[in-house]
Amino acid sequence: MSEHRSKSTAKPRHRRRKTALAVGVPLALTAAGSLAYGTDLGLFGADAQARASAATAAAPAWATASADGFASVDALGQNGTYGGRDGKTVTVKTLADLEKYATAAEPYVIVVAATITMDPVGKEIKVQSNKTIVGSGTSGHIVGGGFFLGQGVHNVIIRNLTIRDAYQGVWNDKEHDFDAIQMDGAHHVWIDHNDLRHMADGLIDSRKDTTYLTVSWNKLSQENKAFGIGWTENTTADITIHHNWIRETEQRNPSTDNVAHAHLYNNFLEDVAGTDIKSSYGNYSRGKTNMLLENSYFQGLTNPVVRDATATLVQRGNVFSGTTGKNESGGTGAAWDPRTYYAYTLDKAADVPALLKAGVGPRTSIGTTAAGTASTTAAAATTLTVAADGSGQYRTVQAAVDAVPANNPSRVVISVKPGAYREVVKVPANKPHVTIQGSGASRKDTTIVYGNAAGMTKPDGSGTYGTPGSATVSVQSDDSQVRNLTVTNDFDESKHQDIAGQAVALLTQADRIVLDGVIVNGDQDTLELETAAKDKLGRVYIADSYITGNVDFVFGRATVVVDKSVITLKKRWNGTSAGYVTAPSTPSGRKGILINRSTVNGDVTAGSFHLGRNWHPGGDTTVDPQTTVRGTTLSAAIKSTPWSDMGGFSWKEDRFAEYQNTGAGAGSASGDRPQLTAAQAADQEVADWLGDWTPTAS
Repeated sequence: MSEHRSKSTAKPRHRRRKTALAVGVPLALTAAGSLAYGTDLGLFGADAQARASAATAAAPAWATASADGFASVDALGQNGTYGGRDGKTVTVKTLADLEKYATAAEPYVIVVAATITMDPVGKEIKVQSNKTIVGSGTSGHIVGGGFFLGQGVHNVIIRNLTIRDAYQGVWNDKEHDFDAIQMDGAHHVWIDHNDLRHMADGLIDSRKDTTYLTVSWNKLSQENKAFGIGWTENTTADITIHHNWIRETEQRNPSTDNVAHAHLYNNFLEDVAGTDIKSSYGNYSRGKTNMLLENSYFQGLTNPVVRDATATLVQRGNVFSGTTGKNESGGTGAAWDPRTYYAYTLDKAADVPALLKAGVGPRTSIGTTAAGTASTTAAAATTLTVAADGSGQYRTVQAAVDAVPANNPSRVVISVKPGAYREVVKVPANKPHVTIQGSGASRKDTTIVYGNAAGMTKPDGSGTYGTPGSATVSVQSDDSQVRNLTVTNDFDESKHQDIAGQAVALLTQADRIVLDGVIVNGDQDTLELETAAKDKLGRVYIADSYITGNVDFVFGRATVVVDKSVITLKKRWNGTSAGYVTAPSTPSGRKGILINRSTVNGDVTAGSFHLGRNWHPGGDTTVDPQTTVRGTTLSAAIKSTPWSDMGGFSWKEDRFAEYQNTGAGAGSASGDRPQLTAAQAADQEVADWLGDWTPTAS
């Protein structure tokens, strides 16, 4: 679309806030390395989804969250940005209800708890002032359209949503103006923790003097134009853009035209090599913009930072890796300090890629404190401390587990101090609500390690361990969690070729299990994910984690989501490269393994690993194994025919598919490489796997 410019007007005055408000932070990860979730959206799990569509509810704690950056500034008669916190909270699952409440004159907190498809395609709901529109966990999807904020609309929060798939088949689409979010003359808007992708024309447009805007912790991807700012000759807008991951977009990353104060910091711009999408430029200071660009990370971009001769651009502390072309700064505009208007804290530029890969986009739970750090649990939890040096209540993790009362009704956190704990840990079925959590700054600081294998004889001579019995850590109780530590099985297969070498690091046999911020290390059968019994449901949510192995190392009959994680392929004990990532044994009618928004890589030979094979335990013909890999970066290690038969059963008779994967190991649809259609993919989202459960820390 063309950029329309109108007459200049005087810049309005604004006041700095005297105290820090609750601000946008990574919902599962703070800059200090905490891996605690907020718990606020946990209020919208099974209970909320059981309500009738658009039912009213008491406002949860996070409904009072306010924006940071320029959206927090008092100006134009608006004191910061807090959305619909003064109104009712409603839960919507239909387009009619979403539009009804978003366009109402009254304030509302609108919780989107389903996938809502726009009709007609390209529809943009005209949001009115004083609204919070927020996704319930990761289940809030807007498909085929988005939102429009017109002249004078103010105090709007759009948060924790996936807005996607209005694409009309033309890459540089000049006919369809189907944006995810468009603003024309709005003010005091906060766009936070969304996943915006694959629209027609652009993802975000901030036009016609839209001001007091903060855009934070979003993922913008799969688009020709990411984020356009301008369409005016005035130079009055004030905009903060921080902690966004802009990936695989060609232009407007953002293009910032005639903005009085543009503060861009801690963003990650990534142009992935070997894909069809090539950036033409990164951050662009246009017209009379005065831009401050701080501690951002640019990977592989062409022309990563550019400016017009009339614009001002100051750079501080940015990192450029593999970039080419223009990298500019300078200009005659007056120097300015964002802290004149609001408080903020910079993360180290080198930490930005990992921080944002773990923290952007919708989260299963969402929350901030007044200090701007991630909240932990909503209710107090009992905490038991473990330290190998005797400085805690217990010296071993198992001793702390043993101290948990049977059938405990509420959360017990076993906080494990940094160190290596060589032991086998078992959380029995009669001890639910147990969290084993490393207390160090890094998941590497605390390690639970042992080296049993399936073929080893038990010390009492009663037989061999078997595969499940080899686990270093086994979790058999519902609603239990493992966070911020490393679990390893260090069995050395090269020294024990005479026995069965399956060696499990972590085993789950329960429902509603969370593995967050962990490293799970092993070789064959690293991570076994089962249910308490074949007829029982067992859901496992794995986020921001690392899983390593070589043969069938994510396997079992549980319903599993591996989200925003890294799967690392390892060579076999003899140095060869060959293996299988997944081996599902999913019961018929259940969901299997979903690998979502993750990365599969490793120092192995190209074309040597399958994504999975179908496990029918003992020749069981009633199971229907399933693995779906979607939105994931696949390295060249993945075979062009990524699925394999197992035990005489054809994988083609079971459920294996991909959707919108990228990287050298990705491939197009064929008889040997099924790809989901958009309609099929809409039924294979994280929310479809988790059902009525929203993982939280409580």
